Amino acid sequence: MDFNLPDDLREVQATIRDFMLNRVESRAHEIEDTNSVPPELFKEAAALGLFGLSIPEEYGGVGLGMLGRCAVYEALGQGHMGFGGVISAHASIGTSGLVKLGNEEQKQRFLPRMASGECVAGFAITEPSSGSDAANIRTRAVKKDDVYVLNGTKHYISNAPIAGLLTVIAITDPSQGTKGMSAFLVEPQNTPGVRVGKIDEKMGQKGALSAEVIFEDAEIPAANLLGPEHMGYREALGILTAGRVGIAARSTGAMQRLLDLSVAHAKTREQFGQPIGEFQAVQFMLAEMEIAVQTSRVLWQKVAWMVDEGQDVRRMASIAKYHATEALSQVADKAVQVAGGMGYMKDSPVERYYRDQRLLRIYEGTSEIQKIIIARSLLA
Repeated sequence: MDFNLPDDLREVQATIRDFMLNRVESRAHEIEDTNSVPPELFKEAAALGLFGLSIPEEYGGVGLGMLGRCAVYEALGQGHMGFGGVISAHASIGTSGLVKLGNEEQKQRFLPRMASGECVAGFAITEPSSGSDAANIRTRAVKKDDVYVLNGTKHYISNAPIAGLLTVIAITDPSQGTKGMSAFLVEPQNTPGVRVGKIDEKMGQKGALSAEVIFEDAEIPAANLLGPEHMGYREALGILTAGRVGIAARSTGAMQRLLDLSVAHAKTREQFGQPIGEFQAVQFMLAEMEIAVQTSRVLWQKVAWMVDEGQDVRRMASIAKYHATEALSQVADKAVQVAGGMGYMKDSPVERYYRDQRLLRIYEGTSEIQKIIIARSLLA
């Protein structure tokens, strides 16, 4: 494989990085204060094709492969993580199931609106009783004539408060366990019996809204069954596996931004008559941060390339996510240390990253789940 991104992808990545560092970061305080993204930023993101990253061109999308999408995700990671979280939840796990499994009618009905940003997407699998234990899903879907009747509750669902479409995993045959789950396309804003709860108050990632989604005898047309019946759990695992590569790329972008901020601070901040970058203790932290960036970047590039080559990446995707998110946690801590008291202040982007990054070690599979996946793959 070639570890150098093609020139066209580098240009796309540079464009998105510029957008994140200038347009989005200039509104970061507003996003933090209001816990919402200004609509004009979403319009600009749509014009740049960010909502259509994984959607084929014939449906109005950009149609990037995994390597291209992850190059964009790394650029997204260099700006406000809440904004990047909305885009990645839509373009990754919110969209990939429909692109992979949808029939032509479903694709024509939803994908053009999703590519334009008119219809924001999300993925609903987590429940109060089933986070890491996805096999413990209790939301039921019972076939009745030409509809499925859904009952249950999903929670911590990214993009739920603004979503026009959710891919929902529910049990269609309890006797089959995980083999009895199916996936459904649900329009939460237009479906009686579907209710979105209050917006979750999170530690970080402001603007990336999540909430409970409650189903009370919600009738979902049978035409909205995504893929074959009883294949939802297996396909959900595939969707989450691909999503983990994107999280590794976003984490790498965040590390790069924190390193850039730390280097700039170390060059200009003086103590004891010299820039703090002259002190070996600070140099060691910067070196460790650079090592984390480079190793994480190589990992996500390799796994993204494997996805595009059609290879099984379950183990490697977990390795990439685990390594990058754990490394980001250490890099964020070092960035605060290099910045000193300024890094602990609300006005500092370092403080914001310190809060925002913590979620990445939890969603789409905790670090502990990634280690289980890796170990079981080795022992299989």
